[in-house]
Amino acid sequence: MKSKAHGKVFVGDIIEVLEMLAPSYLAEEWDNSGLQVGSRLWPVQRIWVALDPLPSVVQAAVGQKIDLLITHHPLLFHPLVSVDVQTAPGRTIETALAARMALYAAHTNLDSARQGVNDILARMIGLQDRKPLVPAERSVAETATGESLGMGRVGRLAAPLTLEELARQIKTRLRLPGVRVAGSPELKVDHVAVCSGSGASLMETFLNCQAQVFVSGDLRYHDARTVEEVGRALIDIGHFPSEHLVLEPLAEQLRKIAREKEWQLTIEVCQLEHDPFNII
Repeated sequence: MKSKAHGKVFVGDIIEVLEMLAPSYLAEEWDNSGLQVGSRLWPVQRIWVALDPLPSVVQAAVGQKIDLLITHHPLLFHPLVSVDVQTAPGRTIETALAARMALYAAHTNLDSARQGVNDILARMIGLQDRKPLVPAERSVAETATGESLGMGRVGRLAAPLTLEELARQIKTRLRLPGVRVAGSPELKVDHVAVCSGSGASLMETFLNCQAQVFVSGDLRYHDARTVEEVGRALIDIGHFPSEHLVLEPLAEQLRKIAREKEWQLTIEVCQLEHDPFNII
C-alpha cells in the first residue's frame, strides 16, 4: 500500500489494512464480512470500532462525525430485497449514507485471524501452545511465525487446575459478574478449548479434541447434559464478553499501522455498548 503521509486517507486504504489483519478468505461461507455501506472512495479521518452496528451506535457515530464505523457483527447477513427506512436495517443504512459514513464488518475472519478474537480470548484465559480448534481449509493460512489460523483455539494451561479453579480464574481475568459451569467442579483440567461468540456448533469438535473444558457463549442445556455424561465440562462466559474484548486490541493495531504510515487518523472504541444480559 502506498503511503499517504500528510494526504487524504480513504475507506479503501483502511479496508486494505483490515484485509491484512483479518483476511477475507478466513470468513465462513455463510458470513457477510466486508464493506456493508458506503464507498471505498470516501475520505476517512475519524474511525470508531464497535461490536454491533446498532441504530443507537450508528446514530451516535454520525453525531461524532465518524467517517468509518468498523463492527464485528455485520449489519447485513442476507441479501436485501428492499431498503425500507421504516425497518431498523433500512434506517441504519439511511443514516449512514446521509452522513457519508461507511460501515465495515470484520466477523468470522476476525474470529479466525492471528491476534483475532479467539487468539485474544485464549491468551487472556492463559492458554499456551495455542492451535485452531478448526483449522482454516486453506493451507496458506500460515503466518510467518508458523502459526496456523482457523476457528476457535485449543491450548494447555501453565499448570493443571480443577474446573472450579479455572472457572473462578476466568471470571477474575475477564472481569465477569459470573459464569455458567457444567461438569464436576473437581474435574482436573490441563487443556482448554475456546470459541468466541456462540460456540454450540463446535461441540462435536470439542468432544473429539484433547481439551477437558470448552469455554464459549450461548451454550445449550443439552450440551451441558452431554458433557456430564462423558466426563467433560463447559464454561459459558456469554456471547458479548467473549467478543467485546477484541475491540481495543483491534483499534490499537490500526493506530500502530496509522502511525507507521503517518496517517492523520483518530481511532477510538465505541463506549456505548453493553451486554444485553444482566446477572441479578
